[in-house]
Amino acid sequence: MIENNVAITATFIAYLILMMGIGYYAYKRTVDSTDYFLGGRTLGPWPTAISAGASDMSGWLLLGLPGFAFASGMPALWLAGGLLLGTWANWLVCAKRLRTFSIEAENALTLPEFFARRFNDKTRLLQTISAFFILMFFLFYTSSGLVAGGKLFETVFGLDYKIAVVIGTVCVVSYTLFGGFLAVSWTDLVQGLLMAAALVIVPLVSLDGGLFELSDSLVAKNPELLDMFTDVTGESMSAIAIISLVAWGLGYFGQPHILARFNASRSNKDLTTARRIAVIWTTISMAGAILVGFVGMLYVDDNLAGKLADSETIFMLLVNAVFHPIVAGILLAAILAAVMSTADSQLLVSSSALAEDFYKQLFRPDATATETVMVGRIGVVILSLIALALAFNPDSTVLGLVSYAWAGFGAAFGPALILALYWKRMNSYGALAGIVVGAVTVVIWKQLSGGLFDLFEIVPGFILASIAIVAVSLLTKPPGKEVIELCDRVDNVLSRD
Repeated sequence: MIENNVAITATFIAYLILMMGIGYYAYKRTVDSTDYFLGGRTLGPWPTAISAGASDMSGWLLLGLPGFAFASGMPALWLAGGLLLGTWANWLVCAKRLRTFSIEAENALTLPEFFARRFNDKTRLLQTISAFFILMFFLFYTSSGLVAGGKLFETVFGLDYKIAVVIGTVCVVSYTLFGGFLAVSWTDLVQGLLMAAALVIVPLVSLDGGLFELSDSLVAKNPELLDMFTDVTGESMSAIAIISLVAWGLGYFGQPHILARFNASRSNKDLTTARRIAVIWTTISMAGAILVGFVGMLYVDDNLAGKLADSETIFMLLVNAVFHPIVAGILLAAILAAVMSTADSQLLVSSSALAEDFYKQLFRPDATATETVMVGRIGVVILSLIALALAFNPDSTVLGLVSYAWAGFGAAFGPALILALYWKRMNSYGALAGIVVGAVTVVIWKQLSGGLFDLFEIVPGFILASIAIVAVSLLTKPPGKEVIELCDRVDNVLSRD
């Protein structure tokens, strides 16, 4: 439990009041399902970029990545490098084309709806299967955020873990429930900036002598810590281990909560500016997170005899040790910000899949906008309760839960989305085959271990899904006239931008 928590509690309460205020303001501006699920496509470059980054990184950025750097040393740079490359490539390859496609495809609001309209799938099977996998993997992803929130409240206030998780869940659900996408995006802007600032301030203030002295101290502690090709024990990293870390970058192409930010941008021109902001924010944030882990190694050795029960709490440990309680409260609120910024986005995308892709498509095709939004809000509550049940295991790690969901989305939707945006010959059969093969490969591969099966499951999932899409599309009939005309309209719009 962190001491002097009166000041910290006051800071948390002030922070939550600010987030609720933003949620209420967004609620007043939410009229229909386009507003609730995509913010009326009115986001400027700053909220688009920072919201995408904040909803992407979540509690993983302040807990999982510093914990991994703390435990593994320099090999954490392989993971960070892969994510940075993936961030840049996703904005460059997908952002403008996806936004344009979603508008031209009768204003598709969700990723499953985009797939259905992109391929003119009248059977609704493609949309339903896509929504199913979104709901399945987001339950693990959202629960990772709730685990992070539980660790925060448990460490700061000394609460029982399960009570801590419930409090964190209530915080997230409250403003997501009412404000929808605008609340999520505007709070993400505030939270993303707070996260980046915290990750810069904490390691720099915690350093006694500067970066060069940090390097010398780490070498003195263990020379292997500054070698990207060896782990902390001095053993050489295998090719499978390095590929697995870098391959995290593949996941970006299939994350529905990140892709939704592209669709919500007010113009394609803004997406170019947003891409630059997003890459800079990601670079600063991940560099800070790794520094937290490195600085934490030295702090723990000097003050705790090298013992730390949970490496994912190293950020909180440093904050409590170095800063005044009021400042510590603000910095610890960055963890709450990280948790909220991702969990809210995931709940919103999941509820949109439930409302738009299940309820409206299968049960109530004539549902009004008000009714759809109401179903979406009910979905937020139901899905959060299921994620809460998954998060109740105190032995869950943020990084472990995120890796499974990240791989699932990346393999299921990444190849399907990239090829859908650029290959006119692709058809609905190929898209469905790719989504199913990618998702099933991740689920099966995750259960195996040893040798090649130690490879991060997103790699075989991505490869096999791509092969399935191409093979099935070429073996079945070409897409119809309506699909080709849609692709041509998109090309014409993009050629004028």
